Amino acid sequence: MKGLDLEKLQAYLGSPPLSGTMFAGGKSNLTYALTDGTHRWVLRRPPLGHVLPTAHDMVREHKVLDALSQAGFPVPRPVRLCTDTEVIGAPFYLMEHVDGTIYRDAALIEKIDFRALTFTLVDTLADLHSLDPAAIGLGDFGKPEGFNARQVRRWKQQLDASRSRELSGIDELHARLATDIPAGGPGAVVHGDFRLDNVLVSDELTVNAVLDWEMSTLGDPLSDLALMQIYAGRPLLERDGRPFAPIDIPGHPTLDEIAARYAERSKRDVSDLHWYVGFAAFKLAVILEGVHFRYTKGQTVGPGFDTVGAMVPALVEQGHRALEGH
Repeated sequence: MKGLDLEKLQAYLGSPPLSGTMFAGGKSNLTYALTDGTHRWVLRRPPLGHVLPTAHDMVREHKVLDALSQAGFPVPRPVRLCTDTEVIGAPFYLMEHVDGTIYRDAALIEKIDFRALTFTLVDTLADLHSLDPAAIGLGDFGKPEGFNARQVRRWKQQLDASRSRELSGIDELHARLATDIPAGGPGAVVHGDFRLDNVLVSDELTVNAVLDWEMSTLGDPLSDLALMQIYAGRPLLERDGRPFAPIDIPGHPTLDEIAARYAERSKRDVSDLHWYVGFAAFKLAVILEGVHFRYTKGQTVGPGFDTVGAMVPALVEQGHRALEGH
């Protein structure tokens, strides 16, 4: 299996023979379902190439999962961290397998109360941001002070490290964001990529687990809310093989309703959300440009990478519109 030598992993774990499959849908860290015939786990490892500094850190992911699971927040429980790159060629960690549905099929979503589920996701995000980082062992997980300014600089650096083509308007968007950076309120644990298809949902439409914590840190919680809003309008879903945005599903709350629900649950001020939405569009554009860069170098695994690059210009335009619409 590309990216995972099951025989070496089995020898390292001292386990019975392992079998596994790669999870579809991921465009960054590689994720595999594993079993020895009795137990089930999930393994996470970095992508195969072009790993940028500070990105794809397995130790950080493992640390945040351990802290949040002990605090009672819905995440998979981590069971093993390995930083020895001799085992499978990269650091990795194992976590428990959690049952649940990841909603990517628009036709399936139309059969549930999507409005209620969306508000449940908003509440889950607000609950994450209500946790005291120091009290759950994550007081040193990041520096909330100056978070937004560092994010603007960091994602410009990530963009510069992934340039393979001209992208109209992206440098101008960065410049606009850099001239009016909110100071931000109290820091919190932020997920960094919170969206519908990063959540395992029960049959009762409760959250069994929030997944994919590779970009988590201590920072400004409005960055998570803004990115959730950006994702609501992105073609994350499919219907009969065609892309579909969550907000186009009947019953999905409006973006204003999402912001109001979060404000009510979290008791946070969301009046500067326009800047955060503009930055979220820029950040996602840079992330997808990095994926496109790896695709052009032949360093991706699985289908769907050939269309990622085409999504970037629309996000740049969306970022400009967010700033202009205020």
